[in-house]
Amino acid sequence: MEHKRFAAFKHDSVVRLHCMRGCPAPHAAFYLLSGTIRAICCFALCALFMSFRSRFLYRFSALRWRTGILACAAAVALTACKANTDATTATSAPAASSPAATASQAASSANAASAAAAHVFDDAPTPELAELAAATGVPPAVTATLARAHIPVDQVSLLVAPADGGAPLVNLHTATPLNPASVMKLVTTAAALDVLGAAYTWRTPVWADGALHSNTLRGNLYIQGQGDPKLVVERLWLLLQQVRQAGIHTIEGDLVLDNTAFALPPHEAGAFDGEPLRPYNAAPDALLVNFKSLVLNFTPDPTQGTARVGMTPPLAGVEVTPTLPLSDADCGVWQNKVGAALGNSRAITFGGSYPASCGSKSWALAYAAPEEFAARAIAGMWLSMGGNITGQVRFAPVPPAVRQRGVLAESISPPLTEMIRDINKYSNNVMASQVFLTMGLHTRGTGSYDSANAAMQQWWRTRLGDTPPPVISNGSGLSRTDRISASSLGAMLQAMWRSPSMSEFVSSMPIAGIDGTLRRSRVRQPGSSHLKTGTLNNASALAGYVLANNGKHYVLVAMANGPGAPGARPAFEALVDWTMELAAETPAAAPTPAAGVAADPASSSVVQDPFAAAFPGAYAPSDQAADTTPEH
Repeated sequence: MEHKRFAAFKHDSVVRLHCMRGCPAPHAAFYLLSGTIRAICCFALCALFMSFRSRFLYRFSALRWRTGILACAAAVALTACKANTDATTATSAPAASSPAATASQAASSANAASAAAAHVFDDAPTPELAELAAATGVPPAVTATLARAHIPVDQVSLLVAPADGGAPLVNLHTATPLNPASVMKLVTTAAALDVLGAAYTWRTPVWADGALHSNTLRGNLYIQGQGDPKLVVERLWLLLQQVRQAGIHTIEGDLVLDNTAFALPPHEAGAFDGEPLRPYNAAPDALLVNFKSLVLNFTPDPTQGTARVGMTPPLAGVEVTPTLPLSDADCGVWQNKVGAALGNSRAITFGGSYPASCGSKSWALAYAAPEEFAARAIAGMWLSMGGNITGQVRFAPVPPAVRQRGVLAESISPPLTEMIRDINKYSNNVMASQVFLTMGLHTRGTGSYDSANAAMQQWWRTRLGDTPPPVISNGSGLSRTDRISASSLGAMLQAMWRSPSMSEFVSSMPIAGIDGTLRRSRVRQPGSSHLKTGTLNNASALAGYVLANNGKHYVLVAMANGPGAPGARPAFEALVDWTMELAAETPAAAPTPAAGVAADPASSSVVQDPFAAAFPGAYAPSDQAADTTPEH
């Protein structure tokens, strides 16, 4: 036991001496000399300690005295080094040069203890990064994480500011426009809540232009799309079931599909990243059926040694290999093992086998001929329900004379609030584009990218004044050209915090550590932040609202562009953690806002909404909103 104590004592001495390496020699010498009294006290304690040892242990007395001297000297020097470091830090702190910097430094000082306790890293930031952190309020934990990911700070933009207005606590390159990737969906959905209204719904009407005889329609059946973002298989079945309940089982004419509500340029599915069969590359459409995507279902049947293959929705004129053999292979990336041939729009075949260990699996794919998808899906669903068509399935506008007839059947979508939850929580690209185009259709009568951008710019000017607007192409963020600055995005988030649609907007975002695209987030306090993610090959972003321990909400924007940008996500989450851990004694942010960050509204108990004049009927009930939509 005594030998173990001696070993521990010796090890501690070595550790203390090692720590002296970071202390400048002149300072160490000075404090060693000035601390003579402390050294004498230490020696006296050591002598007292040694006087009570046994003779056996005295054999080690010389070594003990040397170790004790080294330990005492190291302790004094270590204390001196720490004092010198603290003094140097205190005397070299930069002076504040602006109200924003003052607020940032004040907040950082007030929370230094909590931040230091919360973030422990093996390596400290470089002097350059430390200087940057002092000037911008960026926590050292964030700069250190960026350094470990080899992401230059000049490729990063960071903002943390009070949600209800005021100067930012963190302010790094916030005026630089960057590609926000899917975080641009926040701009689209925020504008839609104002322009369309939270209760807005999409209608998909059905007309008939002939007489009904014995369950046979002697004429054409028309289905008109008006931009519904979520006309999925279940809702399509319900719509066609309404037609059957009207007594129509056979159409002795054509099935006519009208998708002219949107005026869109030609779309090449693989133009963005060379992946034309990925559902996220689907193009918007006024008659968007099931996101222009199909699902292949694989169900093992061990008794037959095969896996049954099904397709949802059924596509008219498209054959699928009904079975493929089972194998004993590990599941792994099973899609590579089935040998699927997916490029033929008339047939989906398989040349491999299906691992029995996978159990039942589903595979979502975009259709090889997306311009045909709606026609094949609607006709296939109608035939699977026992219906018949003697004519063609074709695209054409609904004639004005037919629109004057009573609507035979109609599908009414869920409200906009439900749509934006799907868009933001699960980052659905084509749904975001549908909403974007609908704003153009609703305000200007044409669902085009130009009209949608015009509606967006008008909304931005009305809501945010002279704040620099975003560059937005399709509303989804799936773009190489989209740009927005952190200050502009932060100002928009602050404006939406004061909006009548605040609760709908905030609840549409993923909850960090709980659901959506942030279900696996590693933030320290799951459930305390609502944030939207965005990721492309050279772009990464995170933005939304964080509830801190002090009971206040903060706007957070973090973006990185350049090689390796997706690797910035741990640094972004470190910023979220830092914001969450702001202590209750944190002083209130200065009321003077930084450039691009919205100031506090004028003192009033009533939230002023500018959209009654800018967008008439924006908050009208869903049926009235639909009535004002031009027919096509």
